[in-house]
Amino acid sequence: MKIHIKNGHVIDPKNNINGKHDVFIAAGKILSIGQLPNSFIANHTIDASNLTVCPGLVDLSARLREPGEEYKARLASELHAAVAGGVTSLACPPDTDPVLDEPGLVEMLKHRAKQQGLAHVYPLGAMTRQLQGIALAEMNELFTAGCVGFSQANQAITDTQVLWRAMEYAATFGFTLFLHAEEPFLAANGVAHDGEVATRLGLKGIPSAAEALALASILRIAKETGAKVHISRLSTAEGVEMIRAAKAQGINISCDVSANQLHLTEHDIAYFDANCHLKPPLRTQRDQDALTAGLKDGTIDAICSDHTPVDDDAKTAPFAEAEIGATGLELLLPLTIKWAQQQNLSLAEALRFITCSPANILGIPAGNLSAESDADICIFDANEYWKIEASQLKSQGKNTPFNGLELPGKNKYTLVRGQIAYPAAH
Repeated sequence: MKIHIKNGHVIDPKNNINGKHDVFIAAGKILSIGQLPNSFIANHTIDASNLTVCPGLVDLSARLREPGEEYKARLASELHAAVAGGVTSLACPPDTDPVLDEPGLVEMLKHRAKQQGLAHVYPLGAMTRQLQGIALAEMNELFTAGCVGFSQANQAITDTQVLWRAMEYAATFGFTLFLHAEEPFLAANGVAHDGEVATRLGLKGIPSAAEALALASILRIAKETGAKVHISRLSTAEGVEMIRAAKAQGINISCDVSANQLHLTEHDIAYFDANCHLKPPLRTQRDQDALTAGLKDGTIDAICSDHTPVDDDAKTAPFAEAEIGATGLELLLPLTIKWAQQQNLSLAEALRFITCSPANILGIPAGNLSAESDADICIFDANEYWKIEASQLKSQGKNTPFNGLELPGKNKYTLVRGQIAYPAAH
């Protein structure tokens, strides 16, 4: 199909495009931007007047709940949620049931995702068998099966010798390790940031030191082994300082922050809203300010949704017993735009954090509108506000702390490989 997107404001951070241009698509690829190709006759035209045209969003952390936890969400529902939110490529953690530590499971997930014809799914394989932190998984075989990196999800490796061996192995083959920095003994049974709010509410706290201590080990071993490491969902001011110093030393490190952490703090749990029970926990205003500063100065490389759908019953339990997580695929774009507006950042600067930067971290051909690249495109109205209504979200998980909020940035069209994936044809 040949598609002509006309009159849109095209923003492609990777290629420094920021202006009104037409986009021409053929055979699922970007043919050109601006210049009408010879003998091009469109089968379909999209009028993008007053809309922004950008690369499809790339999300570094989205749980799809398949295989094994279909009662929380299904592949189809979550990939429909992805394209509804303008997300065309996403990485999914390995903490499924069974764990993604076998090549056959990875191949099955890739195959089932491809059959949907929606967003591209890039699995992260388990670093250790069953995520138990004891024996390394067959990373090379998992890579061959389609994994783009390796992770422990939220499970810590307490044995630093295992972590060292994992980094040595990853460095040998050029793999990226995606690690969540949290010292498990300090964080044990904690459900909120260890501060005044948790104390007042009688909730067990997770101190900032839990992130700093884990990060210190990770950074030191990364320095020794030369491994490429990505820190998932940084949450503290001290963590930002440590990453900043590590980058200055030349350690091969990158990191992201969850969109939730940019808008919420420990005070948002004051009414025991279980939708605010997240990992890492919502921290202080000082931490949030440091995360914002880290994004602005390049210390933090990307923003992720940390999409974690759970079933309704799991969120009706008391705060401390409620399951961790919030749905986020459909909110990544508006939450990023809202944050950028609050910080007086341009739309182009904001989009970099959710397009080319995460694509670069994953090492995937996405997040740009270069000629001959896949036509994965998000077309949205940056100025249209819409009310977040959990019941209207495409995701099977309706668990969001932003329910009832009005946010800017309404997605209108999502193209995947040159096909209109959203809105779905009727």
